[in-house]
Amino acid sequence: MVNNISASEVSALEKLEINKKAKRTLLWFGMISILMLFAGLTSAYMVRQGEGKWVQFALPPLFVLSTVIIVISSISMQWGVISIRKNNLSGLKIATLITFVLGIGFVVSQYLAWKDLISQGIYFVGTVKDIKSDFTYVPAGNETVAQAASIGNVAASFLYVITGLHVAHLLGGILALFVVLIKSLTGKYSATDYNGVIVCSIYWHFLDALWIYLFFFLLYIR
Repeated sequence: MVNNISASEVSALEKLEINKKAKRTLLWFGMISILMLFAGLTSAYMVRQGEGKWVQFALPPLFVLSTVIIVISSISMQWGVISIRKNNLSGLKIATLITFVLGIGFVVSQYLAWKDLISQGIYFVGTVKDIKSDFTYVPAGNETVAQAASIGNVAASFLYVITGLHVAHLLGGILALFVVLIKSLTGKYSATDYNGVIVCSIYWHFLDALWIYLFFFLLYIR
Protein backbone atom coordinates (compact mmCIF):
# COMPACT_ATOMS: atom_id res chain seq x y z
CA MET A 1 0.00 0.00 0.00
CA VAL A 2 2.84 2.36 0.90
CA ASN A 3 4.53 1.74 -2.43
CA ASN A 4 1.27 2.43 -4.31
CA ILE A 5 0.77 5.72 -2.49
CA SER A 6 4.36 6.71 -3.15
CA ALA A 7 4.01 5.93 -6.86
CA SER A 8 0.81 7.95 -6.99
CA GLU A 9 2.51 10.92 -5.37
CA VAL A 10 5.40 10.72 -7.82
CA SER A 11 2.95 10.61 -10.72
CA ALA A 12 1.12 13.67 -9.40
CA LEU A 13 4.39 15.58 -9.05
CA GLU A 14 5.38 14.63 -12.60
CA LYS A 15 2.04 15.86 -13.95
CA LEU A 16 2.44 19.10 -12.02
CA GLU A 17 5.91 19.62 -13.46
CA ILE A 18 4.68 18.90 -17.00
CA ASN A 19 1.86 21.39 -16.50
CA LYS A 20 4.31 24.03 -15.31
CA LYS A 21 6.56 23.53 -18.34
CA ALA A 22 3.59 23.60 -20.71
CA LYS A 23 2.32 26.90 -19.32
CA ARG A 24 5.73 28.52 -19.49
CA THR A 25 6.30 27.25 -23.04
CA LEU A 26 2.97 28.71 -24.15
CA LEU A 27 3.88 31.98 -22.45
CA TRP A 28 7.19 32.18 -24.29
CA PHE A 29 5.52 31.46 -27.63
CA GLY A 30 3.00 34.21 -26.86
CA MET A 31 5.69 36.73 -25.93
CA ILE A 32 7.69 35.93 -29.08
CA SER A 33 4.55 36.54 -31.15
CA ILE A 34 3.98 39.88 -29.42
CA LEU A 35 7.61 40.82 -29.94
CA MET A 36 7.34 40.03 -33.66
CA LEU A 37 4.18 42.15 -33.88
CA PHE A 38 5.87 45.21 -32.40
CA ALA A 39 9.07 44.60 -34.37
CA GLY A 40 6.94 44.68 -37.52
CA LEU A 41 5.14 47.84 -36.42
CA THR A 42 8.30 49.74 -35.52
CA SER A 43 9.95 48.63 -38.77
CA ALA A 44 6.94 49.84 -40.76
CA TYR A 45 7.09 53.09 -38.77
CA MET A 46 10.69 53.73 -39.83
CA VAL A 47 10.03 52.80 -43.47
CA ARG A 48 7.04 55.13 -43.66
CA GLN A 49 8.94 57.89 -41.91
CA GLY A 50 11.70 57.63 -44.51
CA GLU A 51 9.20 58.23 -47.30
CA GLY A 52 8.47 61.77 -46.11
CA LYS A 53 5.13 63.57 -45.68
CA TRP A 54 5.74 62.98 -42.00
CA VAL A 55 4.91 65.09 -38.96
CA GLN A 56 7.25 65.39 -35.98
CA PHE A 57 5.63 66.45 -32.71
CA ALA A 58 6.45 66.22 -29.00
CA LEU A 59 5.35 63.18 -27.04
CA PRO A 60 2.95 63.82 -24.14
CA PRO A 61 4.86 64.30 -20.85
CA LEU A 62 2.50 61.71 -19.34
CA PHE A 63 4.42 59.03 -21.23
CA VAL A 64 7.29 59.71 -18.82
CA LEU A 65 4.93 59.10 -15.91
CA SER A 66 3.76 55.88 -17.56
CA THR A 67 7.37 54.73 -17.77
CA VAL A 68 8.04 55.46 -14.10
CA ILE A 69 4.84 53.66 -13.08
CA ILE A 70 5.55 50.48 -15.02
CA VAL A 71 9.18 50.30 -13.84
CA ILE A 72 8.03 50.55 -10.21
CA SER A 73 5.37 47.90 -10.90
CA SER A 74 8.05 45.52 -12.13
CA ILE A 75 9.95 46.04 -8.88
CA SER A 76 6.85 45.29 -6.79
CA MET A 77 6.11 42.22 -8.93
CA GLN A 78 9.59 40.87 -8.29
CA TRP A 79 9.10 41.53 -4.58
CA GLY A 80 6.07 39.26 -4.77
CA VAL A 81 8.12 36.48 -6.36
CA ILE A 82 10.83 36.79 -3.70
CA SER A 83 8.17 36.78 -0.97
CA ILE A 84 6.44 33.58 -2.08
CA ARG A 85 9.78 31.81 -2.48
CA LYS A 86 10.27 32.52 1.22
CA ASN A 87 6.68 31.41 1.90
CA ASN A 88 5.86 34.99 2.87
CA LEU A 89 2.19 35.03 1.83
CA SER A 90 1.48 38.48 3.27
CA GLY A 91 4.37 39.92 1.26
CA LEU A 92 2.98 38.29 -1.90
CA LYS A 93 -0.48 39.74 -1.27
CA ILE A 94 0.82 43.27 -0.71
CA ALA A 95 3.22 43.13 -3.66
CA THR A 96 0.55 41.78 -6.04
CA LEU A 97 -1.96 44.41 -4.92
CA ILE A 98 0.59 47.19 -5.45
CA THR A 99 1.47 45.84 -8.90
CA PHE A 100 -2.22 45.57 -9.81
CA VAL A 101 -2.91 49.17 -8.75
CA LEU A 102 0.17 50.42 -10.63
CA GLY A 103 -0.99 48.52 -13.71
CA ILE A 104 -4.31 50.35 -13.57
CA GLY A 105 -2.36 53.58 -13.05
CA PHE A 106 -0.35 52.90 -16.20
CA VAL A 107 -3.51 52.45 -18.27
CA VAL A 108 -5.01 55.65 -16.84
CA SER A 109 -1.82 57.60 -17.61
CA GLN A 110 -1.90 56.33 -21.19
CA TYR A 111 -5.53 57.38 -21.54
CA LEU A 112 -4.70 60.85 -20.22
CA ALA A 113 -1.77 61.06 -22.64
CA TRP A 114 -4.11 60.27 -25.54
CA LYS A 115 -6.48 62.98 -24.30
CA ASP A 116 -3.57 65.41 -24.28
CA LEU A 117 -2.76 64.50 -27.89
CA ILE A 118 -6.37 64.98 -28.93
CA SER A 119 -6.45 68.41 -27.26
CA GLN A 120 -3.51 69.33 -29.51
CA GLY A 121 -5.40 68.25 -32.62
CA ILE A 122 -3.31 65.10 -32.99
CA TYR A 123 -5.90 62.48 -33.87
CA PHE A 124 -5.77 58.81 -34.77
CA VAL A 125 -7.17 59.76 -38.17
CA GLY A 126 -6.29 63.40 -38.68
CA THR A 127 -4.52 65.78 -41.04
CA VAL A 128 -1.67 68.23 -40.78
CA LYS A 129 -4.08 71.18 -40.63
CA ASP A 130 -5.73 69.72 -37.50
CA ILE A 131 -2.59 70.12 -35.38
CA LYS A 132 -2.84 72.97 -32.86
CA SER A 133 0.62 72.64 -31.26
CA ASP A 134 4.17 73.09 -32.54
CA PHE A 135 5.35 70.50 -35.05
CA THR A 136 7.84 69.95 -37.83
CA TYR A 137 6.72 68.77 -41.24
CA VAL A 138 9.11 66.54 -43.20
CA PRO A 139 8.21 66.77 -46.89
CA ALA A 140 8.51 64.03 -49.48
CA GLY A 141 9.52 66.58 -52.11
CA ASN A 142 9.33 70.35 -52.21
CA GLU A 143 5.82 70.81 -50.84
CA THR A 144 5.30 73.42 -48.17
CA VAL A 145 3.38 72.97 -44.91
CA ALA A 146 0.49 74.94 -46.43
CA GLN A 147 0.40 72.62 -49.44
CA ALA A 148 0.51 69.60 -47.12
CA ALA A 149 -2.39 70.81 -44.96
CA SER A 150 -4.75 68.05 -46.09
CA ILE A 151 -2.15 65.27 -45.83
CA GLY A 152 -2.90 62.65 -43.19
CA ASN A 153 -0.93 62.64 -39.94
CA VAL A 154 0.45 59.12 -40.32
CA ALA A 155 2.91 59.60 -37.45
CA ALA A 156 -0.02 60.08 -35.06
CA SER A 157 -1.77 56.98 -36.40
CA PHE A 158 1.33 54.89 -35.73
CA LEU A 159 1.64 56.37 -32.24
CA TYR A 160 -1.93 55.46 -31.32
CA VAL A 161 -1.66 51.95 -32.78
CA ILE A 162 1.66 51.15 -31.07
CA THR A 163 0.69 52.49 -27.64
CA GLY A 164 -2.87 51.16 -27.92
CA LEU A 165 -1.73 47.63 -28.70
CA HIS A 166 0.68 47.73 -25.78
CA VAL A 167 -2.15 48.77 -23.46
CA ALA A 168 -4.31 45.94 -24.87
CA HIS A 169 -1.64 43.39 -24.00
CA LEU A 170 -1.11 45.03 -20.62
CA LEU A 171 -4.81 44.61 -19.85
CA GLY A 172 -4.21 40.89 -20.24
CA GLY A 173 -1.41 41.22 -17.71
CA ILE A 174 -3.71 43.08 -15.31
CA LEU A 175 -6.24 40.25 -15.62
CA ALA A 176 -3.48 37.74 -14.80
CA LEU A 177 -2.49 39.88 -11.80
CA PHE A 178 -6.09 39.87 -10.60
CA VAL A 179 -6.14 36.06 -10.74
CA VAL A 180 -2.84 35.87 -8.83
CA LEU A 181 -4.16 38.35 -6.27
CA ILE A 182 -7.35 36.33 -5.68
CA LYS A 183 -5.37 33.09 -5.36
CA SER A 184 -2.89 34.68 -2.97
CA LEU A 185 -5.73 36.02 -0.81
CA THR A 186 -7.28 32.53 -0.67
CA GLY A 187 -3.97 30.85 0.17
CA LYS A 188 -3.55 28.94 -3.08
CA TYR A 189 0.21 29.56 -3.28
CA SER A 190 3.08 28.29 -1.18
CA ALA A 191 6.88 28.11 -1.33
CA THR A 192 6.54 24.78 -3.19
CA ASP A 193 3.67 25.75 -5.51
CA TYR A 194 3.77 29.22 -7.05
CA ASN A 195 4.02 28.64 -10.81
CA GLY A 196 1.16 31.07 -11.44
CA VAL A 197 3.13 33.85 -9.77
CA ILE A 198 6.21 33.08 -11.87
CA VAL A 199 4.26 32.99 -15.16
CA CYS A 200 2.55 36.28 -14.32
CA SER A 201 5.84 37.92 -13.32
CA ILE A 202 7.61 36.84 -16.53
CA TYR A 203 4.82 38.32 -18.64
CA TRP A 204 4.71 41.51 -16.57
CA HIS A 205 8.47 42.07 -16.78
CA PHE A 206 8.22 41.46 -20.53
CA LEU A 207 5.55 44.16 -20.86
CA ASP A 208 7.71 46.49 -18.78
CA ALA A 209 10.75 45.96 -21.02
CA LEU A 210 8.59 46.27 -24.14
CA TRP A 211 7.18 49.62 -23.03
CA ILE A 212 10.65 50.99 -22.21
CA TYR A 213 11.76 50.00 -25.72
CA LEU A 214 8.67 51.58 -27.31
CA PHE A 215 8.99 54.75 -25.25
CA PHE A 216 12.59 55.40 -26.26
CA PHE A 217 11.86 54.35 -29.83
CA LEU A 218 9.03 56.88 -30.10
CA LEU A 219 11.08 59.50 -28.26
CA TYR A 220 14.11 59.36 -30.54
CA ILE A 221 12.76 57.99 -33.85
CA ARG A 222 10.44 60.89 -34.73
